[in-house]
Amino acid sequence: MEKTNQQYDEVIATCRSVFSKKMEDYGTAWRILRPQSLTDQIYIKASRIRSIEEKGISKVDEGIRPEFIGIINYAIIGLIQLKLNPSETELENEKTLELYDSFFKQAKGLMLDKNHDYDEAWRKMRVSSYTDLILMKLKRIKQIENNQGKTVVSEGIDANYLDIINYAVFALIKISFKDDTQS
Repeated sequence: MEKTNQQYDEVIATCRSVFSKKMEDYGTAWRILRPQSLTDQIYIKASRIRSIEEKGISKVDEGIRPEFIGIINYAIIGLIQLKLNPSETELENEKTLELYDSFFKQAKGLMLDKNHDYDEAWRKMRVSSYTDLILMKLKRIKQIENNQGKTVVSEGIDANYLDIINYAVFALIKISFKDDTQS
């Protein structure tokens, strides 16, 4: 599990770097987005990944790696928006990065707990399975959003975003570290 811990931290550092650089370029303009718009943005990225996986080629000169990074960053933005609600007022960079780090820490804690119980079964999965699981989670989120956030027995939108973050991190670990334990 130490290998997973280290690889997870490397993925976090990569995603945080991209997030921070985009914040330098755009500020926190995303603060205006409603959670439903963020769900749709993640859906677009996951759909593109699935399309590339099925077709085997990409006509836009970007592979699936940047899309998984985008999924992670938009899911964290989604968690921030759920906590703070959409606003036309931007956040200070320092506060934004504090929230970013706290949600990534929460996702990692969840991953460590589940990883303990499932004994790193995720390492035997294919990247395409993570894509499908992300798309399934997005369908669940859309249903919860259509129900005004109410669930009967299921976890809420935030729990689904956390799972999406972890599935995308697993995919990036498999891609970035050429993990050969998939079957």
